Amino acid sequence: MSESPDSAPPPKAPTTALRQRLAELRGPAAQPHPLDARALAALAANPGCKRRALLDGAGVDKAALASALGSPAAFGQSQFAFMRGNAFEAKVKADGGKELMRLLGLGDPGEGRVLEVPDLTASGPEGRAARTALALREATGAGGFTLLDHPMLALDVAGSPAYLEPDAVVVRPDGRWTVVEIKSFPMIDSAADAAKVGAAARQAAVYVLALERVAALTEGASVAHSVLLVCPKDFTNMPTASVVDVRKQLSVTRRQLARLTRLDEIAGALPEGVTFDVEACSTEQLADAVEQVPHAYAPECLAACELAFHCRDRARLAGAVEALGRSVRGELGGLTTIGDVLAAARGEAGDPDDPAVGALRRAAALRAESLRAAGRVPSPGTVAEEGAACR
Repeated sequence: MSESPDSAPPPKAPTTALRQRLAELRGPAAQPHPLDARALAALAANPGCKRRALLDGAGVDKAALASALGSPAAFGQSQFAFMRGNAFEAKVKADGGKELMRLLGLGDPGEGRVLEVPDLTASGPEGRAARTALALREATGAGGFTLLDHPMLALDVAGSPAYLEPDAVVVRPDGRWTVVEIKSFPMIDSAADAAKVGAAARQAAVYVLALERVAALTEGASVAHSVLLVCPKDFTNMPTASVVDVRKQLSVTRRQLARLTRLDEIAGALPEGVTFDVEACSTEQLADAVEQVPHAYAPECLAACELAFHCRDRARLAGAVEALGRSVRGELGGLTTIGDVLAAARGEAGDPDDPAVGALRRAAALRAESLRAAGRVPSPGTVAEEGAACR
């Protein structure tokens, strides 16, 4: 039990110097862009990318930055999908949570069960997070069913607090807290798209991780490692639900977030005067500022990061093997550019004792043999031309 009765201790706030530095990076007139659970899950999936860690930690609007760089993000939720999602969520929570109680298998609130819905209104994200922590403790102590509608949770990310807002959290009489994730994609014949369910599970795991921090300071509380995923049933707007085990995603997220380099270390390595202020800087200045921060581009970034297209163009320009995928990069060891790979395959460079070099030369020999068997004679420039095409 915490010594403070009304809130869990917030994540350690950045020092004044770091806060000032992050504000300078963002731009003095720019409001910090909130770091939500979806972005945090994507960040945890690529913890080696210092560029994303710093931009997200500083609250930089990456979509606006990508547009200013001439590589706008080609993904995002449409306004229609956003409105449909809000309407479906309102349906799930209507009538004092009657439908949600049914989905939880708790029956009708009018049948002897009362679902408390506390007011979580407070000033600012810090105040809302403290109010949520208090509501969770009160609900656990009361021993009834409680629905927290859009609670605010806090989580430390690379030395800076991130504030997260799940759709709902249900507190049961036994003190167990369950995350409810409401999505507008359908469940057809009790099954939903595996990729979308996986993304929802990774997002929910972030909420579970943040809840565990509060539960550790609340007597009698525990956090369920299974979340309730609520979606429309078949081709209707009728809610249906499925229990999703997020233990694997929770373990990965916890480990990956621990690997993130602290923001003060990343910011401290930047030259003075670097800023990502899209209002005050030219395209050339922004491009130079972005290049000051190392990145870890992989093709998977295209579905998760607004700056992915800019980073991909730079990776291709540099001939980096990362542009071909993480698995390819892992197989090539110390060969970091496509030029190095082609030179090793032709026998012009590379250590013959290196397993990657040996495998490349065997592959090149097999290719040449296949071409000769087909009546074609490989020219010395063929491999280089094909390598250029891969870029």
